[in-house]
Amino acid sequence: MSVLRVAIVEDQPLFRQLLTSLVASAATFVVHASVSSLTEARARIDPRQIDVALLDIGLPDGSGIDYGRELRRERPRLGIVLLSAVDRMDTLLDLPAAQHAGWSYLSKTSSLSARDLMLTLRAAAEGRSVLDRDLVARRRARTNTRLAALSPRQSHVLSLLAEGHTNAAIARELEVSPRSVENHVYAIYSTLGISRDDDRNARVLAARIYLAETR
Repeated sequence: MSVLRVAIVEDQPLFRQLLTSLVASAATFVVHASVSSLTEARARIDPRQIDVALLDIGLPDGSGIDYGRELRRERPRLGIVLLSAVDRMDTLLDLPAAQHAGWSYLSKTSSLSARDLMLTLRAAAEGRSVLDRDLVARRRARTNTRLAALSPRQSHVLSLLAEGHTNAAIARELEVSPRSVENHVYAIYSTLGISRDDDRNARVLAARIYLAETR
């Protein structure tokens, strides 16, 4: 597994220290920079030298989302993982469609584990999207949407997909065969009007539709 270079921008000293220690202790990650503000970030982080950025949304001198967009202009395929102490996951919907891939969102107050953090960083670096599982669990489909047409099982599969799980992981979670999960995923794509030609992009789009049509 390739080693990923991570930049961390987080203004809370204790939480930044924790994130830095977790990332640095993982064998397949290295910390390129760990800073507390956008001013420091712009001085020390070279987007060409990192694979993924872990960004607090609310920074003392600006927005982590805006900085993520700034980094993406320099390196369009850079993975971005947003962090926030409050639920601002809907801000991902403001991103242009061409930039959806590789953006993920985690809550500081959820049951986030070190393993989940590493999986999310790698997913974002690979162009996939992960939504915080605790926040996803609280959301419900809006009425008169495409999601309302899904069966309960399909809705569950879609929520797991939105959390960044692979088909194999979903199969383990539901104790069914990977083929059964594949059939559910393709049925979900059909209901949502998503082409399955590029499954990675289809999964990103499905996660965005889930976010847009739930509350």
